[in-house]
Amino acid sequence: MTDLEKLRYPVGRFARLTAPLDVSARTSCLDIVERAPERFRALATGRADRELDTPYRPGGWTVRQVLHHVPDSHLNAYVRMKLAVTEESPAVKTYDEARWAELHEAKTAPVDVSLALLEALHRRWVLFMRGLSDADFRRPVMHPEWHRIEVAELLALYSWHCRHHEAHVRIGLGEPAA
Repeated sequence: MTDLEKLRYPVGRFARLTAPLDVSARTSCLDIVERAPERFRALATGRADRELDTPYRPGGWTVRQVLHHVPDSHLNAYVRMKLAVTEESPAVKTYDEARWAELHEAKTAPVDVSLALLEALHRRWVLFMRGLSDADFRRPVMHPEWHRIEVAELLALYSWHCRHHEAHVRIGLGEPAA
C-alpha cells in the first residue's frame, strides 16, 4: 500500500463479509456506531477554522468536509436499513458523495450543525438496530454497486465508516490515526 493509499484508507479498505455476523460481532459494531458521535465531537471541539479547513491528505477533503459527510452518509444508511426491514429486497439509490462534499454548506458551515445531527441520528439509529431480530439483520437491500447487501453487512460497513473517517479527522488535525 502506497503512502497516499495509507492516508486514504488509514484503517484499511472495507472487506465484504464472507460469513454472517454473530451476535458478538454485531454488538461490537453497534458499540462503535453508538460511540462515534462523541468521538467526533471530542476531536472537533475547540478547533480553529484553519484546523477544520485542513485536508487530511493531498487532494482529500478537509476535516470540515469529512465532519459534514459522515451524517450525510449515515442518514442514507439509516434509511436503507429501515427500507430493508419494511420492504422486500428494496432497491436503494447511491448519491454522489464527492459532489455533496463540494456544496457550499459542506465547505463552510459550522461543524456543530453536523455533529448535532450525527448525535441525534445515531441515538435513533442505534435504538432501531438494537431492536432488530436475527432475521431482520439478514434482510437485504439491492444496491446498484454492491448488489445484494444485508442489514448486518450494512452495520459492519458503517462501523468501519465511523473508524475510517475518525482516522481521517485525526490525520487532518495532526494526530495519530489511532
